Amino acid sequence: MNFSDSEIVASVMTEDNYSTTTNQLEADVIFLNTCSIRDNAEQRVLNRLKQLQPLRKKNPGLIIGVLGCMAERMKSALLEEAELGMRVDMVVGPDSYRDLPQLMLDAESGHKAINIILSSEETYADITPVRFASNGVSAFISIMRGCENFCSYCVVPFTRGKERSRDPQTIYGEALQLFESGYREITLLGQNVNSYHWEAADDSHTTFPKLLEKIAAISPLLRVRFATSHPKDLSDELISAIAQYPNICKAIHLPIQSGSTSVLSRMNRKYTADSYMNRVEAIRKAIPDCAISTDIITGFCGETDQEFSETLSVMEEARFDFAFMFKYSEREGTLAAKKLTDDIPDEVKADRLQQVIRLQQKLSLASNKRDVGSLAEVLIEGHSKRSKLHVSGRSSHNKVVVFPDNGYKPGQYAMVKITSCTAATLIGEAIEVK
Repeated sequence: MNFSDSEIVASVMTEDNYSTTTNQLEADVIFLNTCSIRDNAEQRVLNRLKQLQPLRKKNPGLIIGVLGCMAERMKSALLEEAELGMRVDMVVGPDSYRDLPQLMLDAESGHKAINIILSSEETYADITPVRFASNGVSAFISIMRGCENFCSYCVVPFTRGKERSRDPQTIYGEALQLFESGYREITLLGQNVNSYHWEAADDSHTTFPKLLEKIAAISPLLRVRFATSHPKDLSDELISAIAQYPNICKAIHLPIQSGSTSVLSRMNRKYTADSYMNRVEAIRKAIPDCAISTDIITGFCGETDQEFSETLSVMEEARFDFAFMFKYSEREGTLAAKKLTDDIPDEVKADRLQQVIRLQQKLSLASNKRDVGSLAEVLIEGHSKRSKLHVSGRSSHNKVVVFPDNGYKPGQYAMVKITSCTAATLIGEAIEVK
């Protein structure tokens, strides 16, 4: 979501006669687009702000701004130089990017510029993002903003506001334009894409499965991904749509957070471990080879040894292909911070996290080993990070595949025979390129 927002910001600024640069020494304006979901993300932003301050000596007119969720959550602290120990010139929330040109005028005149007002309508549907950091093959499209799930640990409903969906015609138009410009993969983004819903003036309705099918119908050469699905809303209709269209990628990110029903209740996730596994079984039945990834939090408030062991058991049962894994960090203003006690020692959180990581590495390696000997259709993204003699791309299952280069170009599809693997990467040889 933040990457997509950064492209919107780039569009707003270029329309106001600014241009982007990859060299911070050349910049007159530096924006940090931020996330507040975890404390370590905010700490990285604060450290980055400190690192940027010396640039003011060479460029006294340099404007430094904080955008996004952290701007919304820490607005007062960011504007208080004495409290922060550094200077921030602009604080702009995720619904205020259209106002950046006017806010720039305030900052250039020496005033603090701030707009953190949340909107119940803003979707930036009419803004064409600047794909300033794109590989020219894959792109993101934001289809909705905000969240109303109010998981007890999460700040997103408070920093991004009310859930609202974007007009499907503008989404379709953006996807078509990307395909015609040479892009071959798009990812539809939302805090919970399953709850996407648009009601037109003629009372017709567009649900997420229908939107997904509409985008997939643009061309069989256009791959379609999405993130993120909430387990409580993952419908059979969506699973059917994924199964029906070959170019809808066979990979679903389905965050479980914990395998313990009692922990899930304290998290206000609105599903049980059993109902989560019901969704996993439905996916496996309709799409036997579908990759399933997840998010896992260790050390949530009150998590017992037994509750943690239930998470490990569910991981084994679900056979996740990969996972994003974190230890719990309390976020100010959330229900958990107000009503629950962050009572798990940090060393216990860290130890449990390491157990989860070790198990997931085992599961990921087992998943990749099952692919050895098979064929994978890979969308080539560019050279491998480790060798210019190899190219890399992703399979429909969102697995990284590396194979020898033979003059291939980004955006081409290759049928690759998988010959070996690591826990993170499939390795193979191309047998056909189109």
